[in-house]
Amino acid sequence: MEQDNSYPLLTNIDTPVDLRKLKLEQLPEVCTELRQKIIDELSCNPGHFASSLGVIELTVALHYVFNTPYDRIVWDVGHQAYGHKILTGRRDAFHTNRKLNGIRPFPSPKESEYDTFTCGHASNSISAALGMAVAAKHKGEDNRHVVAVIGDGSMSGGLAFEGLNNASSTPNNLLIILNDNDMAIDRSVGGMKQYLLNLQTSESYNRFRFKIARLLEKWGILNEKRRKSLIRFNNSLKSMLAQQQNVFEGMNIRYFGPIDGHDVNGLAKVLKDIKDMQGPKLLHIHTTKGKGFEPAEKAATIWHAPGKFDKETGERIVSDTEGMPPLYQDVFGHTLLELAKQNDKIVGVTPAMPSGCSMNILMKEMPDRGFDVGIAEGHAVTFSGGMAKDGLIPFCNIYSSFMQRAYDNIIHDVALHKQHVVFCLDRAGLVGEDGPTHHGVFDLAYLRSIPNLTIASPLNEHELRKLMYTAQLPDKGPFAIRYPRGRGALVDWECPLEEIQIGKGQKLKEGKDIAVLTIGPIGNEAMKAIASAEAKSGKSIAHYDLRFLKPLDEQMLDEIGQNYQFIVTVEDGVLKGGMGSAILEYMSDHGYSPKIHRIGIPDSFVQHGTPNELYKICGMDATSIENVLLSF
Repeated sequence: MEQDNSYPLLTNIDTPVDLRKLKLEQLPEVCTELRQKIIDELSCNPGHFASSLGVIELTVALHYVFNTPYDRIVWDVGHQAYGHKILTGRRDAFHTNRKLNGIRPFPSPKESEYDTFTCGHASNSISAALGMAVAAKHKGEDNRHVVAVIGDGSMSGGLAFEGLNNASSTPNNLLIILNDNDMAIDRSVGGMKQYLLNLQTSESYNRFRFKIARLLEKWGILNEKRRKSLIRFNNSLKSMLAQQQNVFEGMNIRYFGPIDGHDVNGLAKVLKDIKDMQGPKLLHIHTTKGKGFEPAEKAATIWHAPGKFDKETGERIVSDTEGMPPLYQDVFGHTLLELAKQNDKIVGVTPAMPSGCSMNILMKEMPDRGFDVGIAEGHAVTFSGGMAKDGLIPFCNIYSSFMQRAYDNIIHDVALHKQHVVFCLDRAGLVGEDGPTHHGVFDLAYLRSIPNLTIASPLNEHELRKLMYTAQLPDKGPFAIRYPRGRGALVDWECPLEEIQIGKGQKLKEGKDIAVLTIGPIGNEAMKAIASAEAKSGKSIAHYDLRFLKPLDEQMLDEIGQNYQFIVTVEDGVLKGGMGSAILEYMSDHGYSPKIHRIGIPDSFVQHGTPNELYKICGMDATSIENVLLSF
């Protein structure tokens, strides 16, 4: 390949081995080129922007100091890993990032040996890295270093604290790097945020402490038992002098920092100094999300995933949406505010996604009625259950794939007690370019088995509004409404708020030969397929919208079972245990024996790509559905 003169150093870095051949003084230029490479690429090929710009210096320093891939770097979430991808053999292919059959949107061991663990959901890096550190120790690989990188937003997740607690009590040499940029996706919230902002420690103190420890070890005075006792004594003394408790050192985890996360030379020196220290340790760095691109620095939330933009002016290239249907999330946000004005018991809860799910609409007008709990999905559910116990009606909005993390909380803290919590599962179905970690395809299957839970999915925006209205009416109990990412089907999306009878579907079209059963917005694809199949075959095809997966409309299913020999089910979810499975069960249990063809997500993890591309791969696009109908 012809050398790109825009990146004279970066062009010659095919792997971190090449990076480590450079002099320390050259690293700032590498960072400059890497940052520009990401700006250049993402201006025309959208992705997660601000997060990756914020950790450029850290990424370079880590691969410079540590012997990767033998040494393990475990990223949390993965939004920030673009620089890592470029430095680890994917520079020339980076333009395929997030595209069908191209580079994966998040680190994945299936793609590269440098990607040590699957990323996508927050707060797992410490636990995963600790497992690797313990495995290295068990195998006698005393020279293998393991590093967990976690952001301040992810640190609010319970799993992060579980990992910290275990790291403090398990023999290991894990290094945790806390990337503190005062951001999650939206601004980070909670006590941990304020604690990290206030935390101070002396760099000279840590250097002195390190030298003394090395001397004591050399003289045979400092063994493991004495080391822990000294750490506890030292932490107590330090807390008394500083008049504050360091939560990390309180857990016997050595703390260093905070230091400037954009000083690559300083970072490299600190990492080199502490990497061989025995025992668990945490390096606290301060960074700026969007560093090096002024618009992103000023509005990090907007520039988390900004779409296409002009790299020279910083102007985002926004498509003209006039005359187009609204986003489902915006219909949710406006409807929630409308309902909250009518019902003073309604509150909103979201785990760090107020702008992503449009709960910011409620929070702006009624700030005391909306709660951003940080990256803590399990807590969001149980918190909602607690409010419901004492008479409030929480609308708990969590992305479908992230709700997987709160499964026990749904069962134990809401459904078991029939608490009136409305779960709004945004990003249900195939979400597109974010890939398998973010596809919300399991919810219908994993929710269907839970007693006391109503499960519904709207065909369009009107149905979403009516289901939200229905869900907040008295005595409805736990209620889940799932809807997809992206735009709806109706430009004129506002409609009167009316109750929908629980467990009642609707017949959208009459027909004699074949019955098509759908649930949710995928029904709109089925409509296109039915119209085309009828025109080509002359067959008469009925279309039923279930609306509710639980309870099922038994009257409607009896009608279908009695009158149709051929049934096609279509769902934007997994076939194993989903809507199609429920229909099969019902027909079998009630003595009906039609031929049933199920369309949905196969028993595999679906790759990344545009939603239309993925629908076609899964046989869920209008053409594929039509072909099934024509096969009868």
